[in-house]
Amino acid sequence: MIRKIIHIDEEKCTGCGLCADACHEGAIEMVDGKAKLVREDFCDGFGDCLPNCPAGAITFEEREAPEYDENAVKKAKEEKKMEEIKHEHHEGGCPGSKMMRFEHNEQAETPVTTGKPVSRLGQWPCQIKLVPTEAPFFDGAKLLIAADCTAYAYANMHEDFMKGKVTIIGCPKLDAVDYSEKLTEIIKNNDIKSVTIVRMEVPCCGGLQRAAEIALRNSGKFIPWQVVTISRDGQILD
Repeated sequence: MIRKIIHIDEEKCTGCGLCADACHEGAIEMVDGKAKLVREDFCDGFGDCLPNCPAGAITFEEREAPEYDENAVKKAKEEKKMEEIKHEHHEGGCPGSKMMRFEHNEQAETPVTTGKPVSRLGQWPCQIKLVPTEAPFFDGAKLLIAADCTAYAYANMHEDFMKGKVTIIGCPKLDAVDYSEKLTEIIKNNDIKSVTIVRMEVPCCGGLQRAAEIALRNSGKFIPWQVVTISRDGQILD
């Protein structure tokens, strides 16, 4: 198709890299000290890079070029973000906190078809203390904030609560920390669709519920949420 797309004059390019930083789609990269349009289908033709080029090496042109692929751009951004977070967690951190995403076939994998319990954990890490505040698995997620003990008290935790959700867990008594600030950042900085809080009936679990409620309020978003309380003998109380 004929469309408007950028052109980079390599003779004028000084290799400052400002255009690559300004290109939110990732269409421009620095190659051998020069800016290059490496993915034509990533260039939206809006020209955010133009005013950032001090050498005037970037112009528009009308020519044959593949159509702008918004889905491919989004996927590339998610992959890049995932790699950045993985790197951040590896540098001087615990190898066990390496970020992972697990894909489950929820239609095929059921206790009935497999003959055994099926894990519904969708990502790693899952501890509130270890999970990053921004991650691709949070985008469009139904968030489950669960007290550590609930998975031991309630027998069908994976199928009834974790299935189809991103699960993060913690214990405010053992961690001796206020989770509200981190939960606020998670809810504020990601496209969270809903929040389910699963807690035990014991008083100390109220800290987890309060932290989640504060986070929802401080995020400035209106998100559907609910609280489920589990008794010490594994029954749902409300």
